[in-house]
Amino acid sequence: MRVCIGGTFNLLHRGHKSLINKALELAGEHGHVFIGITIGKMLRGKKDVKPFLQRKKAIEQYVSEKQSSTHVEIKTIKDRHGPSIEREFDAIVVTAETRSTAEGINKKRKQIARKPLEIVEIPFVLADDGVPISSTRIRNKEIDEEGRVLDGD
Repeated sequence: MRVCIGGTFNLLHRGHKSLINKALELAGEHGHVFIGITIGKMLRGKKDVKPFLQRKKAIEQYVSEKQSSTHVEIKTIKDRHGPSIEREFDAIVVTAETRSTAEGINKKRKQIARKPLEIVEIPFVLADDGVPISSTRIRNKEIDEEGRVLDGD
C-alpha cells in the first residue's frame, strides 16, 4: 500500500510518531510511505521552526529505530496537498485537525479522474493532562515530547 502524511514535524513528539506509526502499519512490510515536511509559506505564523534538514533527520532517525522494511520517502511540501493529488497513493493518515485537507485532496483527485484516497483518521495523542500534545506546548515548556507535564519552575 502507498500511504502519505504531511506536517511541519517540528519538535518530533509522540503525536507525530503516532501518525508515522499508523502510516507504516497501513503501508505494510513492502509498502511505501511518503512523508511531506512543510517549508516556505506553509510555515508562516509558526514560531521557532527548525530547518528542514533537522526535521527530516529526526524523522529518519525515528523510522530507522522502528526497523521497518517499508520504503519511506521524505520530501519538502510547499502547500497543503503536496504530491497527494497527482501521485499514486492509496491512503492518507490525518487527525481531526487535518481531515478537511484530505477531503479537499479527494475532491481534486476526483476532478482529474484519480481514485480517492482512503482517509485514515487517528485520534490526537494526549499529554498526561488530557490535552493534545503539540509542538507549541513543548516549545512553551508545558510538556515534553512524550506528553509529560513539566513543572513551571
